[in-house]
Amino acid sequence: MKILVLNAGSSSQKSCLYDLPNDRLPEDPLEPVWDGFVDWTHHQGFAEVRVKTAAGAVLKEEIQTTDKPAVVQHLMNTLWQGETQVIEKPDEIAAVGHRVVHGGDKYQERVRITPAVKAAIADLAVFAPVHNPANLEGIETTEQILGPTVPQIAVFDTAFHTHLPPPAYAYPIPYRYLEQGIRRYGFHGISHQYCAHRAAQLLGRNLQELRLITCHLGNGCSLAAIQNGVSIDTTMGFTPLEGVMMGSRSGSIDPGILIHLLRQENYTADELDKLLNRASGLQGVSGVSADLRQVMRAIADGNQQAKLAFDVYIHRLRAGIGSMLASLGGLDALVFTAGVGENSAPVRAATCQNLAFLGLKLDLDQNNSHPVDQDIATPDSTIRVLVIHTQEDWAIAQECWRLVTSDR
Repeated sequence: MKILVLNAGSSSQKSCLYDLPNDRLPEDPLEPVWDGFVDWTHHQGFAEVRVKTAAGAVLKEEIQTTDKPAVVQHLMNTLWQGETQVIEKPDEIAAVGHRVVHGGDKYQERVRITPAVKAAIADLAVFAPVHNPANLEGIETTEQILGPTVPQIAVFDTAFHTHLPPPAYAYPIPYRYLEQGIRRYGFHGISHQYCAHRAAQLLGRNLQELRLITCHLGNGCSLAAIQNGVSIDTTMGFTPLEGVMMGSRSGSIDPGILIHLLRQENYTADELDKLLNRASGLQGVSGVSADLRQVMRAIADGNQQAKLAFDVYIHRLRAGIGSMLASLGGLDALVFTAGVGENSAPVRAATCQNLAFLGLKLDLDQNNSHPVDQDIATPDSTIRVLVIHTQEDWAIAQECWRLVTSDR
């Protein structure tokens, strides 16, 4: 069964094609047979297209156009044309899975896309004005290319967190705002859910009996407390801005700071948006970069401002883990994933250092050996520490397979 996965954003689109068995889902993730990427950010008025296949074919080109649907059509054509061809014709695709950032509190799992679902995604753009319109554009473009007979399936980034209990999702502001939909939604849900299932696999345990804290640490960062296989607490909130410190986002700060900037500095809403989302976090504190690798190089060169940025990052991360720990009432495994979580041994070591009182013992040699889907705690540690390569595209493909096979 061939399943195409699309992750359409405002400035890029990642696509991949999986070839899954018809009768069962593999236990371990499969590699895509075709992988395509479009980037509109590097050269204004141009689209950079990159395609590679499992057989080793590679295509790189730059197209002068601002017509996104035309570029997506060109990208999709490489599935069945040219050196990167992996299928004979478009109708070999059994389903297309789309990552949709915001599903509100309505969508608790993947869903077949209908006109009503598209209308709901459009309505929820008020909560995700950058992401949902781009996701919807990707859906509509794919429908035009493949036609109405290929099932289109939405997998929502918020869905995994729809089981949050009311004390975790309600904000301490007047109740009427909760009735208007202002509440904690949580994000990175596809990644958190995938890592929870993968952790259970790696540990040989039943997910229902595990208490997990998953740390998705990339340019965006969030933590989730997972019990009985569901998210019961998470750090991102009404928007992806809340929570721990990130690459260029502030995470949680005193809201009084915003009132101060509005009154004393005459900030506009757009200026606050730019400050908190694109000029804060590691970028803002270090003055160097939102990329942790560059911050670490600056620290090695003696940059004290960069060192402060790292220390604040770790302090906020430990505090977030502490709050998740309190929600769970205990911990079986701590999971690190995404770009920083998977690749930064110093972040993992510094984070775990202050958790020794729980009986957590990190194997420093294992931590420094570029682990992938591996337990890096010592054998006598009371808490397991896992580094898991998050595979959101594979998770979306799995959800599509389940929905398609359940319809048969």
